[in-house]
Amino acid sequence: MDAMDMSDLLTLVLVLLGVLALLGVAVIGFIMWRYRIPPRGLIAMIGALVYLASPVDILPEVMLGPFGLLDDAGAVTAAAVFVYKLVTVKRRLDDAGVKGRRRPDLLE
Repeated sequence: MDAMDMSDLLTLVLVLLGVLALLGVAVIGFIMWRYRIPPRGLIAMIGALVYLASPVDILPEVMLGPFGLLDDAGAVTAAAVFVYKLVTVKRRLDDAGVKGRRRPDLLE
């Protein structure tokens, strides 16, 4: 490969990573809007997304091959379960007519 091919490949990889990041943010935004997820859920989803994109892994794919994806799957699963529980509890409270409490000191 000459320098021009390597530059084109790098550009393609960066564009694909950018598109995937935008897609991830769009999905997170839609889910938060649709299910009215509290900020804790947003933090969990963004944390899982950052862990997926991070080159630092607990189980590196370079050394372990496909088994290295287990920690990535675990991070996504943990975030999904946490958000699911938040949505379930919020839905049950809404069905029971319980409104979220508002702290007066935050409203000022």
